[in-house]
Amino acid sequence: MLREHLESRDITDEYVLNAMRTVPRELFVAADLRQNAYDDRALPIGSGQTISQPYIVALMLQLAHITPDSTVLDIGTGCGYMAAVAAQIASHVYTIECVPELTEQSMERFETMGISNIDIHIGDGSLGWPGQEMFDAILISCATDEAPKKLISQLKPHGRMVLPIRQNLPHEILTTYHKSDSGDLEITEHLAVKFVPMV
Repeated sequence: MLREHLESRDITDEYVLNAMRTVPRELFVAADLRQNAYDDRALPIGSGQTISQPYIVALMLQLAHITPDSTVLDIGTGCGYMAAVAAQIASHVYTIECVPELTEQSMERFETMGISNIDIHIGDGSLGWPGQEMFDAILISCATDEAPKKLISQLKPHGRMVLPIRQNLPHEILTTYHKSDSGDLEITEHLAVKFVPMV
């Protein structure tokens, strides 16, 4: 059912479709919302945060061009769903969350599911991963006025960053930054979305 819905909305990347099928979304929502786990809409997860709708998760992953050789940085771990799905594709996922309670819950979920290729850090996602890690893909699940410069610096040549950009509108625009060999950025706008703000 989920695969058919995603395919009907032009999600064609087999890595993404298989990963979305593999990760049970009901494990990432509250017990009283599990009957709605596969509704194609965002759901509250506490601390003023949400789990993104399945289509947007799949679209962001597809736009990022993640492969089994990729290292991925996920900003705004939330409940851990995006990181868990990305980890089914990528060689390793690094994820940053600023709310300690959500971080602890995500770590417990990853351990329960036996996902061992995720590292999680509590901190300010706009500052990037501590140290000098470089990433093939960066996924930002919170709205910002512009792509944080530190995150751009941690994007490898040919890497892609996918994020919602505020533009003085009632919504954000899902946007891809594609870095060239020379460090130039090709910016592509996709569609209107609604995300919680980066804090």
